[in-house]
Amino acid sequence: MLGSALAAPLLAATGCGSADDALTFFFQARPEEARVRLRIIEEFRKRHPDIRIRTIMSGPDPQQQLLTYCAGGKCPDVIMAWELLYAGLAERGVLLDLRSLLEREPGYAETLRRDSYPALYDTFTYAGGQYALPEQWSGVFLYYNRELFAAAGLTPPTRWRDAWSFDEFLDAARTLTRPGRTWGFADAWVPYYSAACFGMNNGAEWFTPSVAPTRTNLGDPRFAAGFQFYADLAVRHGVAPKVSDRLSISAQDLFLGGRAAMVLGGHWLYSEFAGQGIPLDVTVLPVGPHGGPGAITAVGSTGLSIAANSPRIEQAWEFVKFATGPVGQEIVAASGLFVPVLKSAMTSPGFATAHRDVRNLAVFTEGPENSRPFPITPAWGKVSALLERGANRVLRGAAPATSLTPGLTADIDLLLEDR
Repeated sequence: MLGSALAAPLLAATGCGSADDALTFFFQARPEEARVRLRIIEEFRKRHPDIRIRTIMSGPDPQQQLLTYCAGGKCPDVIMAWELLYAGLAERGVLLDLRSLLEREPGYAETLRRDSYPALYDTFTYAGGQYALPEQWSGVFLYYNRELFAAAGLTPPTRWRDAWSFDEFLDAARTLTRPGRTWGFADAWVPYYSAACFGMNNGAEWFTPSVAPTRTNLGDPRFAAGFQFYADLAVRHGVAPKVSDRLSISAQDLFLGGRAAMVLGGHWLYSEFAGQGIPLDVTVLPVGPHGGPGAITAVGSTGLSIAANSPRIEQAWEFVKFATGPVGQEIVAASGLFVPVLKSAMTSPGFATAHRDVRNLAVFTEGPENSRPFPITPAWGKVSALLERGANRVLRGAAPATSLTPGLTADIDLLLEDR
């Protein structure tokens, strides 16, 4: 899947059928991200020359691919865990509860917890088990064009604790919008995820509790108002492209072309924007009248898991500890492609050097501690399908956010109760 000569020897495998004794590592990545993982593997091999690693690249549906492998008795040993998907795999018995390994090494476990961000670590705690250790954070925030802001006399917040209000954000977006030329705001993420972040920043959780939720809060007036505020940026205020406009040009291209002053997205966009001649910086999401005082963001994290039936659990554990530990995380920090999940790596010189284009570095470094998880439930596939249908009507301006309740709310709560 990768054209890089460096990547080819390790990334050629696409299945789990080999009878060799190599440790198999299943992950999804763009080519440049895969190269970072290859560097981690290379450093690991220097310390553990007796453990060979064979990588397996995920296709577009990693959960189904994993279930197919595991049903055939060929589950990969180490598995990338996605925040929104891992609970279903844990419930099916695919993933090992890492507590059994952590309890054998209490000193390591204590050091890891002390150096970790609770919001990220606890995201992978489900039904009393620890099914992954976090490996990278992405979150969501706002990239902005410094020149366009300076020309408009605007200075956005530099820290999560100093967030701007919905009104201040809207005023800025209006000032920056030039009809037919420049949008004040564009969204490069999943629109209803973004809208949910605005709801959460108006003082309401999306689901309660976030891990193994029993109900959704779509009907909470605070959440609905935040969701509606996001939708109105396009359908009422005209400071952002409408859903139909997004079919012709991406938010990334608008930003790179100087046709969007702000774009919402996660750290995954940094490598696309850095070094492209855009006077780039980052700022935080706005806070509604019922939120705050500081802004929050989505966790947006992946972790590393071990297959419950792996015949190489000990080797897999050594690799997971390495990749999510200080050495692996320093490689992550210096790559500029990910944000590390350990506090010690976040303050490493390599992280600042890799983000030299950014002045408001605290938006990255303080992001994990201001993160809140999206719902962690095995029912997420069915829940998200319902959410997408209902939310899209609001985002197109065909219905208000208050239309999400009671019907949609009741349907989702029923799915959650059936767990």
